Amino acid sequence: MQSRRSYQTLIGIGSLLAALAVAAGAFGAHMLKQILDPPMLAVFETAARYQMYHALGMIAAGLAGQVFGCLRVLRAGWCFAAGILLFCGSLYGVSLLGIRWLGALTPIGGVAFILGWSLLGWSVWREKMPGQD
Repeated sequence: MQSRRSYQTLIGIGSLLAALAVAAGAFGAHMLKQILDPPMLAVFETAARYQMYHALGMIAAGLAGQVFGCLRVLRAGWCFAAGILLFCGSLYGVSLLGIRWLGALTPIGGVAFILGWSLLGWSVWREKMPGQD
């Protein structure tokens, strides 16, 4: 069983990333709409949307970890974090800075997202609720 602090850290970082996703969405809608061309704005909006989805996944993994206390759930949360860094980070870099080669990292981040959801689902399916036999 992992320490409760590990799951709290996951929830805290997930919450911070969710708040940043809201800020990114607002920034895109109000500031970047006048600066970026429509295709690059769409890339930026995709990054912000996926950041929110997977920040919520991190929070869910942290909460599930507090219930089940298994390492797989913790790993799922860190897969979400890696995916946010690689997938969303690369899309932010492409859209804001025009660094096209960062697009090569995007699919790796997508795989991290898929792995995170798979681990989370498998973990919750396999583990028993506390007090169940």
